Amino acid sequence: MSEIALTLNTPRASGTTEARRVRRSGQIPGVIYGHGFEATAFSVDARDLRGAFTTDAGLNALLNVTLNGSSHLAVAKEVQHHPVRHTVTHIDLLIVNRDEEITAEVPVNIVGDAQAVTRGDGRVEQQVFTVTLRAVPASIPNSIEVDVTDLVIHGTIKLEDLKLPKDVKVEADPEVIVVIGAPPKVVRTPVEGETAEVTP
Repeated sequence: MSEIALTLNTPRASGTTEARRVRRSGQIPGVIYGHGFEATAFSVDARDLRGAFTTDAGLNALLNVTLNGSSHLAVAKEVQHHPVRHTVTHIDLLIVNRDEEITAEVPVNIVGDAQAVTRGDGRVEQQVFTVTLRAVPASIPNSIEVDVTDLVIHGTIKLEDLKLPKDVKVEADPEVIVVIGAPPKVVRTPVEGETAEVTP
């Protein structure tokens, strides 16, 4: 995962009133902490922050932040959004070590064509859409792809079946089902006086 440069501005007073003032000026308020670093309030240009999080890594982007002349590797710990506009209103950044494992939630994407399922009028049903991974920061993938090409009706793909990069671990029960090859729905023809019954 590549690193994205981001400049943080300090000092910044804390408090709701100050946070509103910061946002009106085109900045996003935030706090950075971790690895013995005293929690420090900052502001960051809203456009720069938006650009950092619109890469393939999304909110899992590795940030090489500059703060008071010093550089730190950081990740987004918590991101707050406006309830209507869905814009970022506040961000917590966590300083991390390049050689220390962290956890990150990444999306699970289905790829491939499960012809054995679709030709049998079945359905490919995704049960898990994100998964929490543990690895050193640079090894966290942007997403996990699940190939359903060989999936059959009544077949399943579990977390333990995922093909992960080296030294990347899943933080969940390996038996959790990610994708199911669901059978076709069976419509029972009703007898007179009954309504049709659909069996999944």
